[in-house]
Amino acid sequence: MTLPRLHPRQNAIAAVLGVTPPFTNPAMLAAEALRRQVFIEDTLQASGLTTLVLGISGGVDSLVAGRLAQLAVQALRTRDGRYRFIAVRLPYGTQHDEDAARAALAFIRADEECTVPIENAVQALAAHLPKLSTLPARRRDVVLGNVKARTRMVAQYALANATGGLVIGTDHAAEAVMGFFTKFGDGACDLAPLSGLVKGQVRAIAAHLGAPAELVHKTPTADLEDLAPGRPDEAAYGVTYDQIDAFLHGQPVDAHAFQRIVTAYEASGHKRAQPLTP
Repeated sequence: MTLPRLHPRQNAIAAVLGVTPPFTNPAMLAAEALRRQVFIEDTLQASGLTTLVLGISGGVDSLVAGRLAQLAVQALRTRDGRYRFIAVRLPYGTQHDEDAARAALAFIRADEECTVPIENAVQALAAHLPKLSTLPARRRDVVLGNVKARTRMVAQYALANATGGLVIGTDHAAEAVMGFFTKFGDGACDLAPLSGLVKGQVRAIAAHLGAPAELVHKTPTADLEDLAPGRPDEAAYGVTYDQIDAFLHGQPVDAHAFQRIVTAYEASGHKRAQPLTP
């Protein structure tokens, strides 16, 4: 199905990101959810490994990826009982939306759950980087936010290595176009089952899977900044998810949103690219 486009730049960006067409009926939504579950099954089986690992934040992205992962391993276990899914919490201190994270775990119903606090590791690293203390507070907060994201991924890969597993990522098209992920942090993974979906489609799949409405529509936040805990993604973007989704689906957006999205996409190209080589 070819998406309609109002501007060539929208078409080009959506094509690069492999954007999934809008869901036009419930059957299409159900088929897409199942297709992504089967993708997880096939990827794990082909790897020769038996475990999936995913960090659960309390947001709708990890909620959907986590539930699809659990359904995938349950399907695989009908043929081979070794498969399992580990949902891991990776808190930095006390998470402001801890209740949402616990509710997400209750919905996902993972085979195993574990908690790996990262605050001590992040602070120990920061203590040995003296230049951090010379940065302005806002800049230092951003740098440490990226350290948190990368430390979480170190923990997930350590767990996957220890259990013979793959690490699941939660990247989707709306975050990818804005570059709203940490390079080699939450942007690192072995498989990304939400790739190509816009935010509204992730929410639609969450609802289709039976997630509680308060989790489906929870305000998205990366929660990486000590100076702005719980800062909404949209506040960082300067545009809304509805505008980003419309842009990616070739629908009209105002001039400000169009320019903001294109600028973010161009500035974050290095995050989506392979490392430079000679």
